[in-house]
Amino acid sequence: MRALPLLPLAVVLLAAGAVSPAEPPDEVRAAVERALPLLLKGAEGHVAQRTCFACHNQGIPILALTTARERGFPVRDEDLEKQTKFIAAFLDRNRDDYRKGQGQGGQADTAGYAMLSLEIGGWKPDATTEAVAEYLLLRDKDHDHWRTTSNRPPSEVSDFTPTYLALRVLRKWGTDAQKERIEKRTGAARGWLLKTPAKDTEERVFRLWGLQAAGAEDRELWAAAQELARSQRKDGGWGQTDAMDSDAYATGTALVALHSAGGLSAGDPAYQHGIAFLLKDQREDGSWLVRSRSKPFQTYFESGFPHGKDQFISMAASGWATTALALTLKTNHESPNERKPEKDGSR
Repeated sequence: MRALPLLPLAVVLLAAGAVSPAEPPDEVRAAVERALPLLLKGAEGHVAQRTCFACHNQGIPILALTTARERGFPVRDEDLEKQTKFIAAFLDRNRDDYRKGQGQGGQADTAGYAMLSLEIGGWKPDATTEAVAEYLLLRDKDHDHWRTTSNRPPSEVSDFTPTYLALRVLRKWGTDAQKERIEKRTGAARGWLLKTPAKDTEERVFRLWGLQAAGAEDRELWAAAQELARSQRKDGGWGQTDAMDSDAYATGTALVALHSAGGLSAGDPAYQHGIAFLLKDQREDGSWLVRSRSKPFQTYFESGFPHGKDQFISMAASGWATTALALTLKTNHESPNERKPEKDGSR
């Protein structure tokens, strides 16, 4: 996909008040360094106490850890391998159900985030990844998109989220034998994404990513990126809904999506205004606190991440925030703040 032109989107964001100068790389690096140990601790705490995959304790932290590792932060291969092996084993236990189109708890949301985690963790295709792709082809096959089965805002409540995740899984892990069906499902989902309005930040973020994964035209991506950009607040952040205050979850997801799918440079004043919000909002221990809006349905446990009953959404928020911060730092082959948009749409 061609990179989108940056100037018009920057103008849109500057008009919303995003005028912060670039944050010093040392300050950003220090913030990432404080966050990474907590993210790893929470991921390990989940593995020690649960047998299921969790997007908040594994998926988004893995995204943050791999993005940071690409920028020289000391993330050990064995720590990532432990997480990906756990996730692969979880999926493998459900392989027969996937081939029947039955899935697991959380359905397309859970399977999609788990497969995204394997992708960014460097997992290779196997019989289980093929089975999950088959499941997603069978799931909601009589609809033009994938539907969520949960009501756990903000991350598991919108149909835009599983639709993006399913499209990405099929593009990455689908086999040649599944190609024709994948193209049919992708075309139908692209039509749904184009005609369906987004009502909050989560939906604007995943509609943008979904359109990218579905192969939408640049002008269509452009319109979706502008819609998300216009909802940036004067404080530099985004709120989960238009009525809520800015927080690290909404801000992190918006920044990463605008960069990776919307073509916004991490050095753009608007992006830096969001970074300034995240730096100000980070706690001394390296975490970000976001209050939960979801009703608990699983037995509570301590993963090692702070904030008690708010730890799971806070860990997801911290993962997104850390990813957004890390994207401003150079890799071995790039200058600071000049990264090109990723084709995969997540990092």
